[in-house]
Amino acid sequence: MVDESKNIELTEDDLENKSKGQLIKMAGQLRDRRNELNQMASDRASKRDDLNAKTREKVDEAQEHREQRDELNEQVQEHKESRNELNAEANELFDKVEQLKSDMELDEGKDLEELEEEIEELEFKQQTEVLSSEDEKELIEKIESKREEYEERKQKLDQNEDLEALVEEAEEVRSEASQHHQKVTELADKAQEHHNQMIEAYREADDIRDEADEMHEKFVEAQEAADRHHEDFVRVQKRLRELDKQEEEERKSERDKKKEEAKEEAEEIYQKFKEGETLDTEDLMKLQKTGLL
Repeated sequence: MVDESKNIELTEDDLENKSKGQLIKMAGQLRDRRNELNQMASDRASKRDDLNAKTREKVDEAQEHREQRDELNEQVQEHKESRNELNAEANELFDKVEQLKSDMELDEGKDLEELEEEIEELEFKQQTEVLSSEDEKELIEKIESKREEYEERKQKLDQNEDLEALVEEAEEVRSEASQHHQKVTELADKAQEHHNQMIEAYREADDIRDEADEMHEKFVEAQEAADRHHEDFVRVQKRLRELDKQEEEERKSERDKKKEEAKEEAEEIYQKFKEGETLDTEDLMKLQKTGLL
């Protein structure tokens, strides 16, 4: 802020009633304070311009982060589309796998490993336990039945080689979709990081802009005070010129008066000279000065 206690106040009463010497002193004070305020305004304008430059730098920085964020978001969208397309393709393939299993009735009953274990358990029982003829016959029939079931299911699997290839293809497509999903996550995180940096840069730009606006107000305050002092300085200078003119007119009037008095005195001396009176040296010089002799 401007220290108003250092300002020089000029009133109409000052202009009208102060002496020439007092006005000259006041003019010097107004000039010095004006120069001081102009320097203060210049310094504040420089600081304001520096702050405005920093504001522009922060805005440019924010714009760069915005551009990078938008570019990354475009890549995120591209990977999302690819992921969704591949997931849809994988779902179709897995649906075909399930349909094939259903057609082959592989989704019903026990799998080969389970059947193999059951057969081994029955054969172990046959070899290690003492059974009646009837129980052993029943056990042999059960083993044969399990073997037939095993062979039947094995043949079904062997007959359709497409199933395994289809499963493998579906898993590869799903894996590729997962890779795109991973890229979506990575790029989205980077985009968010640039977004956060953009927001921070804009916040800093706003803070610096507030400082610049405040400094501009201080500049205006100092400049207006300087202009006011300059205007008062000009008013005092004008008044001093008026006083100089008045003094010059007074001096001229005094000179004219003295000249007129000298002329009248010379005319009286000249009249005495014409009447035959003797003139002294001083009277002769007065006549010469007025051109009567």
